[in-house]
Amino acid sequence: MSSYTIGIDTGGTFTDGVLLSTGSRRVVAWSKEPTTHHDPGIGVDRALQGLFRGGVRPEEVKGLAVSTTLATNAVVEGRGARVGLFVLGIVRHFKLPVVANVFLKGGHDISGREEQPLDIEGLVDTVQGLKKEVDAYAVCGAMSIRNPTHELVAQKAISMIDPDKPVFCSHLVSAHPGMKERAATACLHARLMPLMQDFLASVRRSMEKIGLVCPVTVICGNGRGATLEEAVERAAVTMASGPAATARFGATAGIGTALVVDVGGTTTDICMLDNGRPMMRSSGCRIGSWQTHVEAIDMYTAAGGGDSHVVCGPDSSIRLEAARVQPLAMTPDLPDPAGWLGCGPHDTLILPAPAPDPELAARDEILSWLADNGPATPGTLAEQTRLSGIILEKRLERLAYLQQITVAGFTPTDALHVLDRLDIGNRNQAVAGAKRLGAVLAMEPDPLCRRVVSMTEERIETIIIDYLGRVIWDDNQAVPFLSRRDNELFRMDFSLKLPIIGIGAAARSFLPEVARRLQTSLTLPDHYEVGNAIGAALIGGSS
Repeated sequence: MSSYTIGIDTGGTFTDGVLLSTGSRRVVAWSKEPTTHHDPGIGVDRALQGLFRGGVRPEEVKGLAVSTTLATNAVVEGRGARVGLFVLGIVRHFKLPVVANVFLKGGHDISGREEQPLDIEGLVDTVQGLKKEVDAYAVCGAMSIRNPTHELVAQKAISMIDPDKPVFCSHLVSAHPGMKERAATACLHARLMPLMQDFLASVRRSMEKIGLVCPVTVICGNGRGATLEEAVERAAVTMASGPAATARFGATAGIGTALVVDVGGTTTDICMLDNGRPMMRSSGCRIGSWQTHVEAIDMYTAAGGGDSHVVCGPDSSIRLEAARVQPLAMTPDLPDPAGWLGCGPHDTLILPAPAPDPELAARDEILSWLADNGPATPGTLAEQTRLSGIILEKRLERLAYLQQITVAGFTPTDALHVLDRLDIGNRNQAVAGAKRLGAVLAMEPDPLCRRVVSMTEERIETIIIDYLGRVIWDDNQAVPFLSRRDNELFRMDFSLKLPIIGIGAAARSFLPEVARRLQTSLTLPDHYEVGNAIGAALIGGSS
């Protein structure tokens, strides 16, 4: 009887599925569906359905492996659960991008002896004030890797005061002494746990719907697999899930030493192969501005991809923003961009989610207004709801995190549609957006879109150089040098000594020019469009 392994990869733009023959590891079928952010399970379900159209039966599938960049993307974009961090002990103060950074007395010394009593009264008072402001808590005590008592007491106290919120202790997720990195690791577990919990539950529902009863493996950043339960409890281990699958697929190209570059919608992920094996970073991976203690493939993830937001300024300038927006070409029922697309507060459109939470919609003035009036720009919402500035911005961020709204805007994906270099969405909507932006900037649509594509290629090139610079030098040496390589007096061009292996649906659109600029070769292996799903299946099949 034939047996198969399924690989699923859920990214910021697409959810990919592959069906591999267990014995030969040959790709039997593959599918690519838009990621449905309001309910990722819908995209997973459609990708799974596409794998069984050739006659393979669900009972022939012996395992399903899942990789995802949802956690990575959430970190890069600044999304995720709202976290309150408590740091216990005599330490130099530091700041992480969470709702609250609270430093209290407590902690232990290097031998595990109590340095000072835990400030339990201060802890209780602070939690009372944070209850309505956070979704989860993280606790990091000085030398808790030697003696976790204060962390455990704090966890118990927080749980008694705010019993419905999870609390993550740093000693459970890191055995390294660095306080800031250990705190960051605990914060990311707290921040990502609700997201991973919802996503993996949706995978389970999709499996049940199609009749799959096989074991499930979640790909971790270190290239190994975890159970569903482990992935939820220690959600940050999935941060580099997508890059780990990227590295595994890149190794199938048969090139011993190479740079593997995955161009996604939200981010570009880079890792290096050395003698056909991915390089590891046991001390902890870095994603965006977060340095962690999460063991992972030695990779670099930075904002920049096919769905980066193209923004025009009042001085007729164009820039790419880190935030991902839904491309116009991929947005159903999009109003004519000529009526809303422009500069400043009018360069995005807020649409209600396809399946909004009725209770939340009834009490939230933004969702209520959208339900009654349809999509609107942030400027219109400010006028109609009397919310403005940072208050409106934070409310929209919160609704996006809850998957209650979709934010649409012009992207490099749209530019590729206009230039007939991509055909996966509604080209007419992309053209309408390009015409509108072109009118604002006094440019024809085609030159505008060529500029957007060139800017994206430049961004990917910079990400590659940044990664390699950090491999050769440490960050303190690399950052000033790389940030000034194109200045008012000179420009430095680079010639790579490594070939590039490309992965992702956008790889063919952007990487050939990137490789030419870096004076190196580019390889696009068979099925590179769904390479991460193949990598996930290969890891899952060997677990």
